[in-house]
Amino acid sequence: MTLRIETASDGRTATLRLIGHIESQYLDEIRAQVRRHRPRLVFDLDEVTLVDGAVVRFLLACEAEGIELLHGSPYIREWMDRERAHESSENHKGAKP
Repeated sequence: MTLRIETASDGRTATLRLIGHIESQYLDEIRAQVRRHRPRLVFDLDEVTLVDGAVVRFLLACEAEGIELLHGSPYIREWMDRERAHESSENHKGAKP
């Protein structure tokens, strides 16, 4: 299964419902949708079945920019938590107390 994107809006907030496998090859299309629907944007990840590492990093960056992530699979959230912890430890390796 490939990625399918469905869009809904209530006039203030746009929701991008991402369905299927999200692989790095689809990130340009998702970025285009993000630009089109900013500033208030939500990703509904309820029907996402597979992601890769580049997508996890992209989702972390989106979340850091204020994009809300809804209904993500526990494995995606756990992977994001591990990636966030890894980035944090990498940032602190050279830091002096």
